[in-house]
Amino acid sequence: MLSDAKRELLKRRLKGEQASRREWGPRPDGPIPLSFAQQRLWFLDQLEPSSTEYNLSMRVRWDDALDVAALGAALSGVVARHEVLRTRLVADAEGVPRQVIDAPAPFALPVVDVSADADPRAVVRALAAADAAVPFDLAAGPLIRATLLRLAPTEHVLVIALHHVVFDEWSDQIFHRELMALYEAFKVGDPDPLPPLEAQYADFAVWQRQWLDGEVLNQQLSYWRERLAGAPELELPTDRSRPAVRSSAGASVRFAVPEGVAEALRGLSRECGVSMFMTLLSVYAVLLGRYAGSEDVVV
Repeated sequence: MLSDAKRELLKRRLKGEQASRREWGPRPDGPIPLSFAQQRLWFLDQLEPSSTEYNLSMRVRWDDALDVAALGAALSGVVARHEVLRTRLVADAEGVPRQVIDAPAPFALPVVDVSADADPRAVVRALAAADAAVPFDLAAGPLIRATLLRLAPTEHVLVIALHHVVFDEWSDQIFHRELMALYEAFKVGDPDPLPPLEAQYADFAVWQRQWLDGEVLNQQLSYWRERLAGAPELELPTDRSRPAVRSSAGASVRFAVPEGVAEALRGLSRECGVSMFMTLLSVYAVLLGRYAGSEDVVV
């Protein structure tokens, strides 16, 4: 079950309130360390440079008159507001990556008019897919880019690509909410309506490194080394041999979960005090275990 502190945090999040900045001290002078999540993604990028596996893409539609200048200013405002969207991961002379936060600057928003094409929506899908397949350079940055596609005078699609090291699914809700708030304000000449942020992601990274250190870190590492000792490899009965060279080529299959099943999964998640993601991941692990004839599955 959730602790009292986590319940209170959840209530504040559901109301759209900012979380407390905890007992974080002032950010120290000098290099800013990576959070452990950033370090993991940086390490994977070093293993496979120019990989696009951690590229994220989203689209925002406008089906009425659009003020392009206000939208560009709103994008600039969101990027200026969140340091993580202006962050690059740069290794020092000893090869240790650090966060480098660039100063706020106007955000470039190219406009591409596809209205003359026979099938503008198909062009939008193709351009969005092509943009999502362009790799990011974590050291050079920027790690966010956007293009506005014009399908008709009153129909636009904003295509945004980001690297996962600066963005995630939770960020998506915040980004959309703040982008629209700034756009609506700037469109009518009002000032920025958003309250100042209490903390930035770099503050969290510093706090995390200070907290997860020494004895705390040793206890965490010891726990996982013990849990993962002797972990078996999953022998899945595939219909073809594994390729000699790893590839990320694949596909996605969409399907609908019946409402009754979805509600039962929500109830199970609440009963166990976990997220829906954790429940579904557990179901996925059980499925893999049944295919492989194993009760121990490492995900």
